[in-house]
Amino acid sequence: MENNLEMPLRQCLEIIQNRVMNETSYFGIRTLKNPIDFWIYQEIIFQTQPDFIIEIGNFFGGSTLALAHLLDNLGKGQVIALDISHQDIPDIVRNHPRIRLIEGDACESFEQVSGITGDSNVMVIEDSLHTFDNTLAVLKTYSCLVKPGNYFIVEDSICHHGLDVGPDPGPYEAIEAFLMENKAFEADRTRESFFITWNPKGYLRRM
Repeated sequence: MENNLEMPLRQCLEIIQNRVMNETSYFGIRTLKNPIDFWIYQEIIFQTQPDFIIEIGNFFGGSTLALAHLLDNLGKGQVIALDISHQDIPDIVRNHPRIRLIEGDACESFEQVSGITGDSNVMVIEDSLHTFDNTLAVLKTYSCLVKPGNYFIVEDSICHHGLDVGPDPGPYEAIEAFLMENKAFEADRTRESFFITWNPKGYLRRM
């Protein structure tokens, strides 16, 4: 690092992205998460004390397990993990008592999920297909579960807004479209205070 202090930020982001996509793990499980953002997640979780964290898009389940461990430390809560397939989820994730796995399309699974959460305190993390249409559909479907003061986090809005990866238009544009329609939410940009984030405008707080 000391030899690259003049490196452009875009190049720094590309280096971090390579590390996230190819080498990052949690408890030995591949985990496609920027650890800077995950530090923000634990701050939000401690402050808002969710009864349920709905994680849409789980891959190998590393972040699912990390969220469950945070809830272990909190002494309450459950992670509802939604994905089209959980065939690559290891037993350490499947067997954790705070994790509930649901397979299927997120929007089509909404009634099942809302039947579990009821009127509880819910936090949502969207990390699935990242297309504009899918992200906006998930936002519209699941935002009603988030109570005032809690968060709907849309991941990877850095696509074409810092990194030339992913769908275009993608999550960033879906966030902007959602906020134009839904005045109950705001982009809480104080959650980007480390400056580097994979979720620009993606920390949506219900007012």
